[in-house]
Amino acid sequence: MKLRILLADDHAMFRSGLRAVLGTQDDLSCVAEVADGQAAVEETARLRPDVAILDIRMPRLDGLSAAERILAAPDNTTKIIVLTTYDEDSYVYRALHMGASGFLLKSAPPEDTIAAVHIAARGDALIDPSVTRRLIARFAGSIAPPAPPTELERLTARENDVLLLLAQAHSNTEIARHLGIGDETVKTHVSRILAKLHLRDRTQAVVYAVSHRLVSPSVTARPPGKETAGPHGGRNSRHFR
Repeated sequence: MKLRILLADDHAMFRSGLRAVLGTQDDLSCVAEVADGQAAVEETARLRPDVAILDIRMPRLDGLSAAERILAAPDNTTKIIVLTTYDEDSYVYRALHMGASGFLLKSAPPEDTIAAVHIAARGDALIDPSVTRRLIARFAGSIAPPAPPTELERLTARENDVLLLLAQAHSNTEIARHLGIGDETVKTHVSRILAKLHLRDRTQAVVYAVSHRLVSPSVTARPPGKETAGPHGGRNSRHFR
C-alpha cells in the first residue's frame, strides 16, 4: 500500500521538485499540492493523507497554524512534517509543542526527505540535528532556571544520561555506543523516560530538556560520539524511535 502525501508550499517550483523526489519511490504517492495553509487544512480533512509536508511561511494561513488545526481535529491521523529554514528556529520551537512528527531544512537532500516521510508515517519522529542544537543554543540561556521538577527525581542515573543524549539529537545507536549498552536497552530507557516525564515522544523530550536547562550550548557544541556522514558527506537527520 502506498503512503499518501500532501504537499503545501507557496512556491510552485519547490513543490514540483519535492513531488518529483517523492515520485521516485514506488511506495509514495502525492495526492495533493496546495499553495497556502488554509487549503492544506481543507484538503487534509478531505483526503486524509498519511503525511502532510507543510512549509512554515505560506499565505492565508501559515504552516504552523495549519499544523495546529490539522493536529487538533479529533479524528485526525495525518502526520505532519514541517519544512524550515535556518532563520526560523523560534517557529520550530513552537511547533515542537504541537506534536508535529518531523522538522526538515528545506535544503535537505532528497534521501533525507524520503526517509522523513517513512519515519513520520510509521509514528516515529524526526528532527534535523542542526535544528535541535541551534534551538538549545538559542533558548537555553534565555530561559529562567525553574525549580527542579519532581518527575526528574524518578529517573535513574542511566535514564538521565539517555535523556541528555537524546536531547542533543543523538540516535539510539549513538547513545548505545557512547554508554556501552545495547540498542534495545536504549529503547527501553527511552520508553521509561517518556512514561515517567509524561511526554508523548522524543521531540517533546527535546523541549523538556531545553525548558528545564538540562542541556546547554557548551554541551551541544561538543556532542559525545561522532555524527554519521550521509551519502553526500553531510550530517544525517536523526530519527527518533
